[in-house]
Amino acid sequence: MSAHEEPEPGPDTSAGGPEGRSGPEHAPAADQVPAPEPVYRLSPRSMVTAPIKTLRGFIVPLGVAVVVGNFNPWVLGGAAAAVAAMIATGFFTYLTFRYQVGAERLEIRRGLISRSHRTIPLERVRGVDVTSNLLHRLLGLAVVKVEAAAGGGKEEEGTLDAVTVAEAERLRSVLLHRRAVLRGEAAEPGQATAARDSSAAAGSAPAAATASTERRPAPEEPETVYFVMPPSWYLYALLSLGYLVTPFAALAAAMGLVGQVLSEAGAAREAMGWLAGRETTLVIWVGIAVLVVLLLLMPVFAVVSYSVAHWGFTLRRSDGSLIAERGLFTRRSVTLEYRRIRGYELLDSPLERLRRAVRLRAVVTGLGDTATRAMLLPTGARERVAQVVERALDPFRGTLAPHPRAALGRRLFRAIAPFAALATVAWVSGLNVLAGALAFVALLGVPLGMDRYRSLGHGFDGRRVSVRSGSLRREQAVVGRDAIIGWTWSQSLFQRRVGLAHLELAVGAGNGAYTAIDAGFEESVGFAGAVTPDMVRPFLVAAPDEPDSGPERARGESAEDAEDGAD
Repeated sequence: MSAHEEPEPGPDTSAGGPEGRSGPEHAPAADQVPAPEPVYRLSPRSMVTAPIKTLRGFIVPLGVAVVVGNFNPWVLGGAAAAVAAMIATGFFTYLTFRYQVGAERLEIRRGLISRSHRTIPLERVRGVDVTSNLLHRLLGLAVVKVEAAAGGGKEEEGTLDAVTVAEAERLRSVLLHRRAVLRGEAAEPGQATAARDSSAAAGSAPAAATASTERRPAPEEPETVYFVMPPSWYLYALLSLGYLVTPFAALAAAMGLVGQVLSEAGAAREAMGWLAGRETTLVIWVGIAVLVVLLLLMPVFAVVSYSVAHWGFTLRRSDGSLIAERGLFTRRSVTLEYRRIRGYELLDSPLERLRRAVRLRAVVTGLGDTATRAMLLPTGARERVAQVVERALDPFRGTLAPHPRAALGRRLFRAIAPFAALATVAWVSGLNVLAGALAFVALLGVPLGMDRYRSLGHGFDGRRVSVRSGSLRREQAVVGRDAIIGWTWSQSLFQRRVGLAHLELAVGAGNGAYTAIDAGFEESVGFAGAVTPDMVRPFLVAAPDEPDSGPERARGESAEDAEDGAD
């Protein structure tokens, strides 16, 4: 079947065809703006996926109703009518759903009685994700989600559920290219094809032919595969607490489902009565047995859940973007344009550090749900991650400067003092067992505080800034110097006494800001001045006895304050 489902009458596409178009790399002239595409429907196979998707949310209530009703014909008839209504809804959704990629916007229309018309300006598109769950993959379909920035800092999203896989890839390419055209963003060096370069240099081709050529979706660069997950990486799930607790999460979900079914069936009270009638010893031993089984299943469930989430993880470069694909049952593909990537983050935990494992995440502008969508590599060998960073990104090549020894005292105090105080209160209250337990936890704060201190650091290699902190979840962020839009120093009363400060790097990407915790105040001022001198110098003054020695202390409030201090 064709990648484009049943085009309706629309603008003539003979110049480039509906198989995709890309725009010129600079703001086009009026006669070179890509023409609107025809209006398209979803795939006819969406009439199968839509009812099943709706039915999943009602299958338990319908099943309970049928069982509780003792298979009463009226109940069975009602359930059958509900299923028929869901099937009809899928049919009418297919008949009424339309989408069109215009010259400057994506338009989505749907609805028979309650109609909806969504318009998404292409220049505000932040990302285009393609996902396919197991049912979609069996039918050769995919879901396209278009994320865009809306007014007032909000986000809006357009979803096409479902189109063919080929159409999904075409839409992603077309939407990202047209956004670049409207924004006038130039391609990276080496991405333009030789044909386009020679045509632009000659400048003699007819306008229609030139526009047609530039709308053609031919790849601008050969695809490069940076990473394909090896089988050994699935064992790294054993180092992640989130995957290790999967059996307990599954048990909680199962108990919740059973409780819901029993409650709706009116059998919850009988079940509790039956349980109360059992011997206490038997109940305790059954509970212990269940706990032991769950503990034994922890590594198995961890590897299985990790494999389901990251099966076949690949990272590749295509058309000026990084594309990450992963998933066993639900296959997800996330596209991150290079021009929006400002850096990367390396994250690990104590267990992962013992095995020199780390995970990689991109720092991207205008990206929602960064915890999952910005992932470039799951937890794996640090050496292999470093190789991918070297090939796919601009790595940090400097060293991290340690923070003053005064920061060690603050890390130890924060890790020990709360539990020590609680232990003291418990001991005074005569709760000796609780006091002993809290005192033991307080002692564990000693290695925790020392590890937190060792993790502190910041550095600058001339191009990129790196900041690192954390212990139970250590994070090292690396961002380009041009991504920094501001600096913020914050000091508490205790920090001022020992000459420390938190230095926050404000960036228009990722988490929005990254903090060098408990850095030396004077050193952090010089550090910021070295990274962005034009931004920091207006707020610095020289020492009175050394007017020519350069900036030595920060006023911090405003440029006018700095001038007053100099006077």
